[in-house]
Amino acid sequence: MKPSSFTYHAPDSAEEVVSLLADYGEDAKVIAGGQSLVPMLALRLAVFGHLVDVRRVAGLRGAARFNGSVRVGAATTQAAVGNDAEIAAAVPLLARATPLIGHFQIRNRGTIGGSLAHADAAAEYPAVALALDARLETLSPRGARTIPAGEFFTGVWTTALAADELLTGVAFPARRERTGFAIEEFARRRGDFAIAGAAVAVEVDAGQRVRSGGIALFGLGPTPLRAAAAEAAVAGSAVADLAAEEVGDAAMEALESVPSDLHADAGYRKRVGAAMVAAAWRRATQEAING
Repeated sequence: MKPSSFTYHAPDSAEEVVSLLADYGEDAKVIAGGQSLVPMLALRLAVFGHLVDVRRVAGLRGAARFNGSVRVGAATTQAAVGNDAEIAAAVPLLARATPLIGHFQIRNRGTIGGSLAHADAAAEYPAVALALDARLETLSPRGARTIPAGEFFTGVWTTALAADELLTGVAFPARRERTGFAIEEFARRRGDFAIAGAAVAVEVDAGQRVRSGGIALFGLGPTPLRAAAAEAAVAGSAVADLAAEEVGDAAMEALESVPSDLHADAGYRKRVGAAMVAAAWRRATQEAING
């Protein structure tokens, strides 16, 4: 199939983008790499009268460190994220998630902002943003605002972005001492969306007790999820007293609306999810302790 006809716009500034979005409302859609949007248009799963391309917009690409955070422009390609030494050092969970995304052809075109705004519940970057408590920066005709990752993903392929709002960048907290990170996923084939996965960030104190931890799940609900009950259960505990398998089981206990489809039923996804959390927790805590 071919997409229905649309008008193509290629503005030079973020202000022009949000002006176009305001003018055309729900009939307009931002396109960056197009790795998710173009197939949906081709299959006519989505129809828009206006596509607003952000590739020419200055300031939407690249990464920079400031005030204990690393800001990544929304139009930065996934390949650029994966190849950035500053990101690898300061936000290792983001760097480690990148090779799991599709194939290199997809990463060469796909963008970090596109992945977050598309909000696929089985995608890696949304889970990383949740686990790290990232802050998503936006622009609209009403001005700029910042949305915590925990408030950004609102439903199946839906976010807190308004129709006239552009995602401009994402700020991730930079790595601190005694922190560890890991991401694990299971997919039928390399490059497929995950049946279940987990992204873990953990900080320990000098006594090797859990000071803070983020456990984010993907492929296990209509949105990426935080395993809040498991996080609360491990807080303040000595790492040596925590069995990774028990952390994985705790992460699955409060899950609702786990999907069942032709790839896996809900029960299987939960068993895989528990194993992924356990593996990621084990690796992250070892890194936090050993450096």
